[in-house]
Amino acid sequence: MRPLLTRLLTYTHIAMASSVPSSSPSRRLARLTGHLNCSSSSSSSSSGELTSVGAPTAAAEAVSARPRPSASKIHAAVLVCLFEDPQGGPRVLLTKRASSLSSHSVLGKLPGEVSLPGGKVEDGDADAKATALREAKEEIGLDPALVSVVTVLEPFLSKNGLNVVPVIGMISDKDLFKAVLNKAEVEDIFDAPLEMFLKDDHRRTKEMNWMGVDIPVQFFDYEADGKKFVIWGLTAHILTRAAAVIFQRQPSFVELPRPKYSSAPISGTTEPKP
Repeated sequence: MRPLLTRLLTYTHIAMASSVPSSSPSRRLARLTGHLNCSSSSSSSSSGELTSVGAPTAAAEAVSARPRPSASKIHAAVLVCLFEDPQGGPRVLLTKRASSLSSHSVLGKLPGEVSLPGGKVEDGDADAKATALREAKEEIGLDPALVSVVTVLEPFLSKNGLNVVPVIGMISDKDLFKAVLNKAEVEDIFDAPLEMFLKDDHRRTKEMNWMGVDIPVQFFDYEADGKKFVIWGLTAHILTRAAAVIFQRQPSFVELPRPKYSSAPISGTTEPKP
């Protein structure tokens, strides 16, 4: 059987594709973009409620007394960078933040925590995609030319109340990527199977207080090269959402209460805004 990403890139798995397949990687990536856009638009019901959830935004309705940022304002972006493992399907690049890094980041991550490459929007960034690619270049030395951006997901709310936009991209040949870590920001880099974020294996939840409300936060335990990592909070929820979009199925666990979304898309994304 062909690897999953290869199958997803073929016309038989793309609802919006034409009837003639193409062997061109760029054409196949374009068709994957069409598939993801189609998945995004069809993932919301007529009432405006997403059928899949993956963010603490779900608790936002219960925090009406606290001021929230404008839904049209993007404060940060992260890169969900995928590559194909011929033996095990899509994998995602992850980083461990430097222990010396400030705990007051825009993403709300603490020193030593696992995170996706990304950071705050800067004045020179054209959009969320530009932010995610620039931050990945700065943090792990990932050349933007190696990444094919295929879609942008709906904003997620960080624990400090800021909108974070996940950008899904793919590297066609991981061997071309030679990581160069910015040691001031990143202590380690590793990768994990994307599908694990749809499974209950190695997953646990913990009630945590978020903006005055107790919500269930998910944790995934993972080991790579003899090192143990805990992927939790915003990063875990983003990866569950990304996996649901890529694999076109719901997680095997109940995540968070579903938030309501309006039908109008946020600028620069393909999904409805909160």
